[in-house]
Amino acid sequence: MSAKRPITIIGGGLAGLTLGIGLRQRSIPVTVWEAGHYPRHRVCGEFISGRGQETLARLGLRERLVAAGAIPARTTAFFSPRASSPVRELPEPALSISRHALDALLAEEFRRLGGDLREAERWRGEEYSEGMVRATGRRLQPVVDGWRWFGLKVHARNVPLAADLEMHLSASGYVGISRLQNGEVNICGLFRRFTSAADAPLPWLETLRGAPGSLRYERLANAVFDENSFCSVAGLSLAPQRASVSKECCVGDTLTMIPPVTGNGMSMAFESAELAAAPLAAYSSGEMTWTEAQQLIARQCDERFMRRLAWARMLQRLMFMSRLQNTLVPLVPRWQWLWRLLLARTR
Repeated sequence: MSAKRPITIIGGGLAGLTLGIGLRQRSIPVTVWEAGHYPRHRVCGEFISGRGQETLARLGLRERLVAAGAIPARTTAFFSPRASSPVRELPEPALSISRHALDALLAEEFRRLGGDLREAERWRGEEYSEGMVRATGRRLQPVVDGWRWFGLKVHARNVPLAADLEMHLSASGYVGISRLQNGEVNICGLFRRFTSAADAPLPWLETLRGAPGSLRYERLANAVFDENSFCSVAGLSLAPQRASVSKECCVGDTLTMIPPVTGNGMSMAFESAELAAAPLAAYSSGEMTWTEAQQLIARQCDERFMRRLAWARMLQRLMFMSRLQNTLVPLVPRWQWLWRLLLARTR
């Protein structure tokens, strides 16, 4: 029997490590290169909804996440600066877990399965080599239609929530607040600034708190922030990308980033990794050429995600119509058919 061809994964985030685990479960030789270290905090909503939990269950990881502190998130609510929606049950509970715990768990499992994890090492090789998968995270785009997009995240305590997952809207961005274990919450926001104001100092705490007098400001009035958990990211591109037009084999946010308002980014990272595992295993075993495997992965990802991305883009635009926020927030969750449609189409 001929030796299996190795797979190199550039980036050890959710998608890269999950793909590595899926390949090692098939006894494929895998090296993951990760410039950072574990454990670490990342800008992330920190809950898994939609099909991502099914992927984790098939990989034998879901119960391990629960053992590591993941908790169910069953309810959600939306808030504008002056209005709130009814609390609604999610069709299926999401799973909330800190990235600090999750990334470390995935890295440990990959190593346990015999994977080669080059932690705190940056890939220096060719960009488009055969057998190489890019999982390096969000594609940078400094300016989009005159705006600079950026994300902020911090953990906090003493934050009373009406629902397990809350979304707070404003004219300049939105903030998701989700329950974590042991009384902590994750506060993660997406914001935009005009390019003319982008060089001005950014007070991260005030940005996350929101304007005085808003419902978000009141929610976080007595919060005790864990400043060691604060992190940020900038240069975000939220335009949907088709995998089939790329020269690279990509998974996760490197493939395409879904607007965070959907709460489906972590799920898509896991799903894209699962879709890539079988074709890459076939390539490694000599059953497919690299081109065939790459094209199959791209086609499957486009079929799985493009409709989801189109609906998410429409929802993202709706979130920034500040004149409508105070009207739509209390009404949309009351329209059961629209509420269920939006959830179904973005997952």
